[in-house]
Amino acid sequence: MNIVILSKGPGNISTKRLVEEARKRGHDVRIINYTNCEARIEQSNPVVIYEGEVIKGVDAIIPRIASSYTRYGSAIVRQFEMQGVFTTASSIAIVRSRDKLRATQLLARAGIGIPKTVFSRGRLTTEEIDRLVEELGGPPVVIKLARGTHGRGVVLAETRKAARSVLQGFYLMEEEGTNILLQEYIEEAAGADIRAYVVGSQVIASMKRQSINLEEEFRSNIHQGGEGAAVKLTDEEEKVAIKAARAMGLNICGVDMMRSERGPLVLEVNSSPGSAIEDVTGRNVAEKVIEYVEHNAKARRRKDRVGA
Repeated sequence: MNIVILSKGPGNISTKRLVEEARKRGHDVRIINYTNCEARIEQSNPVVIYEGEVIKGVDAIIPRIASSYTRYGSAIVRQFEMQGVFTTASSIAIVRSRDKLRATQLLARAGIGIPKTVFSRGRLTTEEIDRLVEELGGPPVVIKLARGTHGRGVVLAETRKAARSVLQGFYLMEEEGTNILLQEYIEEAAGADIRAYVVGSQVIASMKRQSINLEEEFRSNIHQGGEGAAVKLTDEEEKVAIKAARAMGLNICGVDMMRSERGPLVLEVNSSPGSAIEDVTGRNVAEKVIEYVEHNAKARRRKDRVGA
């Protein structure tokens, strides 16, 4: 098979692992920096151009789109979709999972447990901030930028005064206004969350991520210095992870959730999960991803032949 990995470069560890496993299984694999791609749009002829060359003969793409390039990267994915190329993540699924508000709304609609959340746009008065904090059960509360990844743009406000200061700081960051999510703080999670790696309809690996020093850093993300350890999910947690992936329309993703007194609460569904989970769990996640591509891209080709 001819597989293209859409990634900003070969230095990304997750990209390297996918290349290794694809080549081990005899596939031709190419890394293409989607930020350097051009989409030529004309009637009945969707074309992707990279370094002056029209990209042809692709059986499948694996998008590894960075959060800061979501709009452009998803447009390139969409161009391949219009050619009938199989993709492990659709353009619309990438976009919806990156928008924290939209993702939270979709999870809630699907009946999936989430932390109580309030969405706000624009500058709020002191009274409005205090009211929102009270709606979430009082401080502490978690304040998030509506778009962000790896734990960036996420702050714990332990008092009403701190909440006001954080929001004022966020307002100064963006001239055209800032979309903000305020969420209840799940105290019993104790600075830990779970990453479930979903491929198809199965959780193939799972790890617990723990903040090293809860007094100084409540975020458990590996990128923020959190520590990971393999963990066995309960049946309920596994079902919730798969349901969350389906709610986003993602066949391959990382589902982040917290253990709470009222059951697992989903925090985020990541369309480009990293490879740290392989080191932590010892599972060959990249191999499972390539196996999924093989099975589904071949099924797509058979279906197209029958349709023709």
